[in-house]
Amino acid sequence: MREVDEEVRRDQTADFWQRWGLWIAGVVLLGLAAFGGWLYWSNSQRAAAETQVEELSSILESLDEGNFAGADDRLVPLTESGSPGVRAAALLARADLALRQGENEAAVNHFAAVVADEALPEPYRNLALVRQTATEFSRLEPQAVIDRLAPLAQPGTPWFGSAGELTAIALMQQDKNDEAGALWAQIAGDETVPETLRTRAVQMAGVLGVDAVPDEPVDMDQEQPAAAAPVASDAAAAETETTQ
Repeated sequence: MREVDEEVRRDQTADFWQRWGLWIAGVVLLGLAAFGGWLYWSNSQRAAAETQVEELSSILESLDEGNFAGADDRLVPLTESGSPGVRAAALLARADLALRQGENEAAVNHFAAVVADEALPEPYRNLALVRQTATEFSRLEPQAVIDRLAPLAQPGTPWFGSAGELTAIALMQQDKNDEAGALWAQIAGDETVPETLRTRAVQMAGVLGVDAVPDEPVDMDQEQPAAAAPVASDAAAAETETTQ
């Protein structure tokens, strides 16, 4: 009986492979081909990203040296990169280049492209939103500035200093000096805000009759972060215009 059972099993196994063997082999080969293709694509993407990062670094170095020739043309392909970080950095670099060349409208468009790209990390989009607002501040209605920056002009957010400053200026333009003074005081008392901005906030709060002098003197030797510097510059110009 055992011999008969073994013979039956051998016949069933042989029949199974005769019927399904080619299909199984095809599925295995297809799986191996797909895995090999994924490895090739992954390596290609990694190599392309490394090349793009090197190109971006080279462009930024040229810009730091004041060499603007051909920089925008080199940045254009990088703005279509499959890497979100490279794409965002390239768009921001194009915006900064446009600002250096006095092309504010082009800069606004580049910043807006970053803000609208939901595939980009939120920090890039928030930075672009603040920079975009600062760049076109003079032509925006004060309420538009307030509404646009409302999520960022809150204590505890990374952009509270820059967004809060622009919002406070917009409030002053609406003659809402009490609200503006309170916001300036909040900025002045927030130790996470860059020191130069806090000092300016103390001065602006004082102009509006709010005592925002910190208990400890602000250290003016500390350098303000680069990302906030362009915003502070634009805000300072707007402040001067407002107070005048």
